[in-house]
Amino acid sequence: MTASPSDTAPAGGDLSGALGLYVHWPYCARICPYCDFNVYRPRNDGEALLEAILQDMAVWRERTGPRPLVSLHFGGGTPSLMTQAKLSRVIETADRLWGLASGAEIGLEANPKDQAGFADMAAAGINRLSLGVQSFDDEALVSLGRDHDAKMGQASIDAAQSAFARVSLDLIYARAGQSATDWEGELSIALASGVGHLSPYQLTIEPATAFGKRVERGETLAVNDDAGADLYELTQSLCEAAGFPAYEISNHARSVADQSVHNRLYWAGGDWIGVGPGAHGRLGRASAGGRISSEALRRPDAYATGPQRHEETGLSAHEEAAERVLMGLRVSEGLDRRVLRAATGLDVDLSGLERMQAQGLVRTQGDHVALSGDGRLLADGVSGELVPDEEA
Repeated sequence: MTASPSDTAPAGGDLSGALGLYVHWPYCARICPYCDFNVYRPRNDGEALLEAILQDMAVWRERTGPRPLVSLHFGGGTPSLMTQAKLSRVIETADRLWGLASGAEIGLEANPKDQAGFADMAAAGINRLSLGVQSFDDEALVSLGRDHDAKMGQASIDAAQSAFARVSLDLIYARAGQSATDWEGELSIALASGVGHLSPYQLTIEPATAFGKRVERGETLAVNDDAGADLYELTQSLCEAAGFPAYEISNHARSVADQSVHNRLYWAGGDWIGVGPGAHGRLGRASAGGRISSEALRRPDAYATGPQRHEETGLSAHEEAAERVLMGLRVSEGLDRRVLRAATGLDVDLSGLERMQAQGLVRTQGDHVALSGDGRLLADGVSGELVPDEEA
């Protein structure tokens, strides 16, 4: 049966050959102005979409065979809008089709306003909650389009810890006008809250969002790059001092057991199935034809009516290597070149590695390559230098 809230997820182990399931629930009561995910306002009770997701899971099970799931993650959108019955059906179906590995992580993304339903979520089988607190400043919450205030946010943290053994907080910083003192105050509240995991993200302006349109009209909504770098370094020092080291560029955990298995699977180049509108997935060498990239139809009505719900692309060795380099360098222990070579037949770009080492942006130990502190500030650019040449 499903894992209970007291189970410990298998974080920190080798997930390169593991399998996870991501369920995208695309509905939101309100759409935040910074969000560029595949989201829609709900138009019905979601029963047709739920049935389509369950049918899709069965199709994927035929392709993967009997591989236990180390993680089942509900994202969105706002998956906390799903009823206990809907959550239970997905979890029970996943358990029946694949089986849940011992201590499997069953995670869900929720908002502070959802706290009245936390007990029902836990009863359905959720054992890790990712809580979108985003800020502890009322004015900032209004500007971010959130439907809760700071008091409700703090109350929801207490409610979450009463219902779930593992709780993570999402925070947005580097907002226009936010000083280092402001951010230190907010981050200190999160660090003292008792949770085991924090995901502080710098505000990113995406073109297709409401924020993106405002920036096009000349508004300034985020701090400049230099101020953002200063706030990032402040984040690292405060979290480190509080016993929350960064195990990934934007993720901090009190212990290995508090780390996110769901995200670890992505960074390790493991396999995951994506179901629900717009969900992405990857399946490796166990599938015919090499590693497969899948993307579900984005519109809920199109996905629900099927029968073909996904578009698939076979990744070349170079494309897979590029993904593995870009994702693998995000974690603190870095990229294992042995795994990269075994999976793709390719190694990192050695001239790029030499340049990045000379500039102090990466460090190496044996076959592991990791970003230095300075390298993390330039992660995408540094990782791009290490992607193997396409003609290699």
